[in-house]
Amino acid sequence: MIRLDGHRRIDGELRGGVIALGNFDGFHAGHQTVVGRAVRHARDEGRPAIVATFDPHPVRFFKPDLPPFRLTTLAQRQELFAAAGADAMLVLPFDATLAGTTAEDFITGLLLDLYGAAGVVTGADFVFGKGRRGNVVTLADHARRLAFFTEMVVPVDDADAVISSSRIRDALRAGDCATATRLLTRPFTVRNIVQHGDKNGRLLGFPTANLEMGQYLRPRYGIYAVTGHLPDGRVLKGAANLGVRPSFDPPKELLEPHFFDFAEDLYGQEIDIAFHAFIRPEAKFDSMDALMVQIALDCDVARELLATV
Repeated sequence: MIRLDGHRRIDGELRGGVIALGNFDGFHAGHQTVVGRAVRHARDEGRPAIVATFDPHPVRFFKPDLPPFRLTTLAQRQELFAAAGADAMLVLPFDATLAGTTAEDFITGLLLDLYGAAGVVTGADFVFGKGRRGNVVTLADHARRLAFFTEMVVPVDDADAVISSSRIRDALRAGDCATATRLLTRPFTVRNIVQHGDKNGRLLGFPTANLEMGQYLRPRYGIYAVTGHLPDGRVLKGAANLGVRPSFDPPKELLEPHFFDFAEDLYGQEIDIAFHAFIRPEAKFDSMDALMVQIALDCDVARELLATV
């Protein structure tokens, strides 16, 4: 899939496309519906389907001191958009210039003049432009006058409420992987490069692949049943500790998956860790023997939880 820079004019075969417009962090079931509608319009009219996303997230621009809250990286979103049928991902850098762009200039200067949009599909709650003054009504009004089409997609509900990234974040902070997975339509997944650690897991008989969390949201600290997805396509089952490792000094936040029946070197490789189920909170143990016993029990529980994965 092609990645387009929001600062540059779209020309050639990708001009005149149908743009799905939103943040799309997490690309949950509601986002998938918006993009699905854009892809259908594009296919019906023989046009390219383009998904526009913001990076950094607008919230990060206005509140730079907020703790990490991302559900997906740009690379993950690009793969998810491609799987949904889009032809390109358009990345709009959210900077002071974009923050100061009026709603009218966003439509005429960016969507129409720079990107050549023939149509725009958004969620019903999407807002844009300086002071968040633009919304789906603004888009519809300009569409009538400027000869492009727009569609508003109503929120998608599940059994409880509207599906949203905020609900997913709340579920993960509570360790509720089942709810997060249902809303995302897949497990929450962290992607990063395996780094060298203190080798504590190896000394305990449970070697781990150590990953930093970066800008991802922090799920509840504790032990999880996980799967690891390797660059060569293999999927490994395991148990992971996410937290600050209270039994070791000094504390250091890491995601540390231990993969069952696996002893290969993963250092320097970029891998995915998918969170399937929360097992227990992080805890401090009085001895390494007690910790080893608990890790073995955690692995047994994880094997059971992952038996059907």
